[in-house]
Amino acid sequence: MVNVFGGGGFVGSAYVNKFNNCIVNERNDYEIKSNNILYFISTVDNYNVFDNPYIDIETNLTLLIRILEQLKEKDDAVFNFISSWFVYGDTDLPATEESYCDPKGFYSITKRTAEQLLISYCKTFNINYRILRLANVIGASDSKASKKKNALIYLIDQLKQNKDINLYENGDLFRDYIFIEDCLRAINLVIKNGDTDSIYNIGNGDPIKLYEIIMYAKNKLKSTSKITGIDTPDFHKIIQVKSMYMNNDKLTSLGYSKKYNVYDMVDKLL
Repeated sequence: MVNVFGGGGFVGSAYVNKFNNCIVNERNDYEIKSNNILYFISTVDNYNVFDNPYIDIETNLTLLIRILEQLKEKDDAVFNFISSWFVYGDTDLPATEESYCDPKGFYSITKRTAEQLLISYCKTFNINYRILRLANVIGASDSKASKKKNALIYLIDQLKQNKDINLYENGDLFRDYIFIEDCLRAINLVIKNGDTDSIYNIGNGDPIKLYEIIMYAKNKLKSTSKITGIDTPDFHKIIQVKSMYMNNDKLTSLGYSKKYNVYDMVDKLL
């Protein structure tokens, strides 16, 4: 059985709904119930610095250590940690699991720090771990999609309503998108068959320009939205890289192949 922490979020809730081998901890229940941990708990964007600069540290770091402290006396423990492509920051593309990480923003930096703390702690107390770095996960059930998180879903919703939208740099930037169903299969594949003490990129390895996706959706919807290119705000430049995609060779070596390309994903959203 897999003990799931953070099963109320977008990807976590989808995982526990799809697979029946889960013991799910309710919110604020941090007691370990299995030696096989799947850990989704995390903040979700880099904007908390304006309202609560401590929340990324408390959620992504302090709480993680609280959970790990319960594992150090257990035999055969495995900690599967859900991370993010944000940890790469400015690095050569496509990012591999061995790429240098230079994250930007409180969320990104604390996620990378969490990875490093996890690795050090697990080595110290002989705990097995896996780190899964998720690409941009797309799915209609993401209720927290906004300008700050999963902006593509937010933008498509604006197109549906025929509202005008602004694209940073005219949408001349690319991302690595993975549909929620593919993401869940990939996570399950890694925690079942992936090497322990390893990092896995969970993505499709396809650099897709945002402008191309938006125009596809606009034409498909026959939306009257006006699309305007704007300069990237200074704060956004501080906290996030312009473009990102990841190499997924390690994931495909386990037998993963995508079922949905980016236009299939958009069709699902439409």
